[in-house]
Amino acid sequence: MAASASAGSRRVPGGVPPSPLRFGYGTNGLADLRLDDALALLADLGYDGVGLTLDHMHLDPLADDLAARTRRVAHRLDALGLGVTVETGARYVLDPRRKHGPSLLDPDPDDRARRADLLVRAVRVAADLGAHAVHCFSGITPAGTDEDTAWQRLAESLAPVLDVAAGEGVPLAVEPEPGHLLATLADFHRLRRTLGDREHLGLTLDIGHCQCLEPLPPADCVRAAAPWLRHVQIEDMRRGVHEHLPFGDGEIDFPPVLEALAATGYQGLTVVELPRHSHAGPHFAERSLPFLRRAAAAAASPRTNRSGEPSATR
Repeated sequence: MAASASAGSRRVPGGVPPSPLRFGYGTNGLADLRLDDALALLADLGYDGVGLTLDHMHLDPLADDLAARTRRVAHRLDALGLGVTVETGARYVLDPRRKHGPSLLDPDPDDRARRADLLVRAVRVAADLGAHAVHCFSGITPAGTDEDTAWQRLAESLAPVLDVAAGEGVPLAVEPEPGHLLATLADFHRLRRTLGDREHLGLTLDIGHCQCLEPLPPADCVRAAAPWLRHVQIEDMRRGVHEHLPFGDGEIDFPPVLEALAATGYQGLTVVELPRHSHAGPHFAERSLPFLRRAAAAAASPRTNRSGEPSATR
């Protein structure tokens, strides 16, 4: 599939006015496609970029020829006019038996070091790709580990990664993840203060997670997070249920969220995050961008329905 658009002339579906926001799609939702095919698909659909999860089926961060592979991907992204952010949520890339294991919170310091090394590799890959951020998360607190110890391990594990991020000029964007030690915006601020408000420590804000468990509505979460916002993930979700849903299947009112995001001046990618929908990834990629474009256009209208379409009652 050949790309049909360049970075400066993305096709806008359905005649919808262009948005100042830049939309991407996560490769963790296209896991059944070769990376080159996934990138070509997203460019052809009109996406501005890609959330590239480092994993064995795409860009393997543990491969011996990682540098050469990264150069090829950088050239391909450039040819297709796609921006990129690097994501590190691969389920089994470090351990074939433990999902997202080992973590930055593991009791074994060697295991924590393996996760930190993955993040360092991700930062260097991101620098070589010209990515705007590297995404990461804390992990789940291991059984038998008290909270203070878990926070200490997290801060100590991330400190050297942040040193590399500062040297490469790539922000590390930590994601509050339901069920993890760092689960909320308040938890992010605890880490930020613990690490001394490091310049290259930023935030990944997942809009669905805001709907799931934050006390503020998602649009208010965007405004509260604005000074630290380095990466955004987006999908639909229901209150109290951590399940990434296609747009329209959850409860989020998207025009106010996108209006708030545009008002922050955020320049990075807003990446669709549907990792459990890879079985139909091209279908959901094709559906998602028009929805987001309509929702962004509807944000300026005083009355819209939740699908992003203009309201029939004015």
